[in-house]
Amino acid sequence: MACCIPLRVAVAMKAEIRQRLIVGLGNPGPGYATTRHNIGFMAVDRLVRQYGLVACRSRINAEIAEGDITGVRALAAKPMAYMNRSGDPVSLIVQNHGIQCEDMVVIHDDIDLAYERLKIKEKGGDGGHNGLRSLIDALGTDEFVRVRMGVGRPEGDIGVVDYVLEEFDARQRTMLEPFLSRAVEAAVAILCEGAKDAMNRFNRKP
Repeated sequence: MACCIPLRVAVAMKAEIRQRLIVGLGNPGPGYATTRHNIGFMAVDRLVRQYGLVACRSRINAEIAEGDITGVRALAAKPMAYMNRSGDPVSLIVQNHGIQCEDMVVIHDDIDLAYERLKIKEKGGDGGHNGLRSLIDALGTDEFVRVRMGVGRPEGDIGVVDYVLEEFDARQRTMLEPFLSRAVEAAVAILCEGAKDAMNRFNRKP
């Protein structure tokens, strides 16, 4: 006799095995590694170490690791194209691994938030961020969750581009490690609890 699985159980089982994707935005190369614009890369590196994700071979122009994050199957990726072209490798990852865009979390720098401020956003425009613009163009949708990591705005005569491509100043470096830890915690909360519950926890001022 065939076993009939109730629809609600089947849907829950299917949801459990869906592959999730966490993307950090940044620029490739050692010259950019410790700049404000690469804070998304830094957060993904910390996530990979913290959860023991394993690097996997890929022909896609991205560094990809995979594994289990508190019971959730997930990929973590850093596109190795420059920020304004990062959408193409991310689009290939989504296609090749059958990932739904609503199951993707993107971690990126945000000059509209004060340094050390973190906000989760479910969807929306690019806000002038070249990496987000590239993702939206390549994916054809803005419906993916973002973890916005505030790097603050420049003071004095320095332009925005120069500012985000500079390294963190001495004061900011003292707070960087706990900031990265909180971003990882927020991304994991999105995977495990859903974006709305994670927003209630992390969108308040620290």
